[in-house]
Amino acid sequence: MIRETLTNAMKDAMKAKDNLRLSTVRLILTAIKDRDIANRGAGKDSVSDDDILQILTKMIKQREESAKIYDEGARAELAAQERAEIEVIRGFMPKQLDDDEVRAIITALVAETGAQGLRDMGKVIGVLKERYPGQLDFAKASGVVKELLK
Repeated sequence: MIRETLTNAMKDAMKAKDNLRLSTVRLILTAIKDRDIANRGAGKDSVSDDDILQILTKMIKQREESAKIYDEGARAELAAQERAEIEVIRGFMPKQLDDDEVRAIITALVAETGAQGLRDMGKVIGVLKERYPGQLDFAKASGVVKELLK
């Protein structure tokens, strides 16, 4: 489903002559194709929508790090380019949950899973990854889980 959306977005960007969007979508599709090839070599199925969301999340993280490095190196134009690509990539991801929503969801999951202490943290994170792929920053979420399970 996401793959079809990306393909259509590439066609629309070509028609609109939107070079930034076109190049970013091509990068995304290339990353997906690379993962497909790796999976095929390992005898796995092609990339699922959850895998695509992980790829998009990784791409955003890479660009955020690059933008930070460019800012430190006084290369504002390159940092702006990275941030523009981040916005294009985010357009293909589900709506991100805000901090209050994340805290409420994690509180409910702690009660639902019966997690008692830090050793049950993996159980809660596993359910979060299963139910909310691509919708939250799992680094921040794990901090909230740790805080609630202390």
